[in-house]
Amino acid sequence: MNSKEIMAASEAHVAPTYRRYPVALVRGAGTRVWDADGREYLDFLAGIAVCNLGHCHPEVVRALQEQAARLFHVSNLYYMEPQARLAAMLTARSFADRVFFCNSGAEANEAAIKLARLYGRQVLGQPAPEIITMRRSFHGRTMATLSATGQEKIQAGYDPLLGGFRYVPYDDLPAVAAAVSDRTCAVMVEPVQGEGGVVVPAPDYLAGLRRLCDERRLLLILDEVQTGMGRTGRLFAYQHSDAAPEVMTLAKGLGGGFPIGAMLATATVAALFGPGTHASTFGGNPLACSTAARVLELIDTEEILGNCRRQGERLRRGLRELAGRHACIREVRGLGLMVGADLEVPVAEVVSGCLEKGVLVGPAGTDTLRLTPPLNVTAADVDILLSVLDEVLP
Repeated sequence: MNSKEIMAASEAHVAPTYRRYPVALVRGAGTRVWDADGREYLDFLAGIAVCNLGHCHPEVVRALQEQAARLFHVSNLYYMEPQARLAAMLTARSFADRVFFCNSGAEANEAAIKLARLYGRQVLGQPAPEIITMRRSFHGRTMATLSATGQEKIQAGYDPLLGGFRYVPYDDLPAVAAAVSDRTCAVMVEPVQGEGGVVVPAPDYLAGLRRLCDERRLLLILDEVQTGMGRTGRLFAYQHSDAAPEVMTLAKGLGGGFPIGAMLATATVAALFGPGTHASTFGGNPLACSTAARVLELIDTEEILGNCRRQGERLRRGLRELAGRHACIREVRGLGLMVGADLEVPVAEVVSGCLEKGVLVGPAGTDTLRLTPPLNVTAADVDILLSVLDEVLP
């Protein structure tokens, strides 16, 4: 099928839940992808912080192929070597003692919400536990996670929402403290807000939340679906401030493009999940876990994490230099290779202009240009992106 045929078939048969750009991608390698008509694009979105090692990394492909020749799937009624190995690798590299595997970030956050409610009832004795989340946050699109999300546009049309959530402004410790009540069981927060506009909080924010949760016996839940797996220049974003949570959620970059999610927790908190309290048919299947284990091995190196920090700084520095020539750039923010630039012109026009010139970028929020390239992006790639933006921006 050529691009027009693919787009026509999609328009005719796929549920219209996405506003798609007029491109049909069929192949990828490294930081490049190609459409069905053979045109090449430089990918500075990477599936929205998913393909952290680029497209079709040969070592990741090999891990997937080797596991596919052995075993696709068995029920979680049985033990699986790839699942056990990945769980051990994740706990060895983090604060956590236990891992619950699922298939997406929303599912990981669902698990965290359920675990927090068990904590509220069984540990704090609360009949109706409540979780504090942040305005402009994004935690997923299931009923529980969109209820946790502090964005009305995500929730529109789905009333009645699930109760048990209270929203406060992001990066505002006094607001969190004021919102705590005798019903509060947890604080759930993104270390850097992604969909909310790539918002980086003050350096003491997570540490302040950690202290507050310790004082009030609350769980600190970090949604690292987008910030985890090296995206910010550390394996996990909480490591920048040494504010370890009780619960952390991962997905996106964990599988390098293969669907997998995970909720990590301390032993004490994870013990609230007994047999039958939560489950996932496909969660932690051998294909996903073998792939994710290789991704984790490759990302957790100074070669990749160091490159993420260096190229992220190069990208932000270049964007600030562009701001000197393009007054439409209001602010540049980011950590590692999770970068946003607030614009005074329609972001959609800039995204389309870059697309016409063979570069994939995306929006975050209403007026932020989002840049989340693979963590092994090169300086030359960064310079190409900056050159294209220099041409596209008014």
